[in-house]
Amino acid sequence: MLAQGAPGVTSGPNSSMVVAMTWLLVLLPVAVILDRAGASPPLVFLVAALVIVPLAGLIVHSTEQVAERTGPAIGGLLNATFGNLPELIICVVALRAGLIDVVRASLVGAVLANVLLALGVAFLLGGRRHHVMEYNPAGARAYGSMLMLAVITLAVPASFHRLLGASEPVSARTVDLTTSLVLLGTYVCYLVYMMWTHPDFFAASEAAGDEGHHGPTWSAGRAVGTLLGASVGAAWMSEILVGAAEETGRELGMSPVFLGMVLLAVIGGAAESGSAIAMGRRNKPDLAVGIAMGSSIQIALFVTPVLVLLSSLIAPAPLHLAFTRLEIGMLLLGTLIVVTTSNDGRATWFKGVQLLAVYLIIAASVYWMPVAAP
Repeated sequence: MLAQGAPGVTSGPNSSMVVAMTWLLVLLPVAVILDRAGASPPLVFLVAALVIVPLAGLIVHSTEQVAERTGPAIGGLLNATFGNLPELIICVVALRAGLIDVVRASLVGAVLANVLLALGVAFLLGGRRHHVMEYNPAGARAYGSMLMLAVITLAVPASFHRLLGASEPVSARTVDLTTSLVLLGTYVCYLVYMMWTHPDFFAASEAAGDEGHHGPTWSAGRAVGTLLGASVGAAWMSEILVGAAEETGRELGMSPVFLGMVLLAVIGGAAESGSAIAMGRRNKPDLAVGIAMGSSIQIALFVTPVLVLLSSLIAPAPLHLAFTRLEIGMLLLGTLIVVTTSNDGRATWFKGVQLLAVYLIIAASVYWMPVAAP
């Protein structure tokens, strides 16, 4: 994903990180063989998840390589489109399999994993190496307001579904589609605001220094070819991953909510989470905040409405924005804590602990939640 507030500067996994992860690709044929042989679902799930991590990294890195040749405006659009492609692929595959509840939970989990887990680890590791990390508070406040807007907007159709959804299916679907179109329109305005009209609001603080692209530049053919190949590989592995997900949850005693909100969300966002953590360790908090919070904004304002629109065409049943009270409550609390801790422009290791504490409590609560709970 483009470094939010630094158009044209890449901030995703650097080349050394991508190389370090690519050895996991040797497990790709192993995952296929295990799936065809009918191996234990938890084993198939684990191997497929390990393969998706480097594929996600290659998608993000190759997109950044393409973006370097297109300029900041088009580059930002490319990064916005492909930065969350792994999460989108996993959700599309789950939709086709009819795992609607898992998809809804994974969308909430992707937001929480970015703003609590990834940013928490980034602040913790960076804060241990640097006493105080300073970043642009105006950018953090802008991200925070967008996240709050997204949470409030998603809570409205969720409330509608709880009150009237069962008795008014046509009206409920109309509310979902209207909300999705409004979110997409808001996302376009957000991109224009961030990259064209007010990029100064998101500029990195002077203390952060320059953080350009690290590693060799790929040729255009290699970048496009890697992007296409990694996308196909991610779609293939997502089919295997989702196919083993339900049985894995049953065998390990996991609820569908935990499966989507924690496991699938963390796997799909592994590459960008790793980028945010790497930027935090290198005392680049502007980039860490931009990657983590910007990715969550993309999930809420772009990926979610796209899935709602696509579900009518690819899923056995449409995806409704019927988030449960638990999901909306966790989304709201997660957004509130990250807005509270990040809006002053100063990061320390203890702020990372605070964010991680909230995430671990949420993960534990959904892990032990009874499968039959409403």
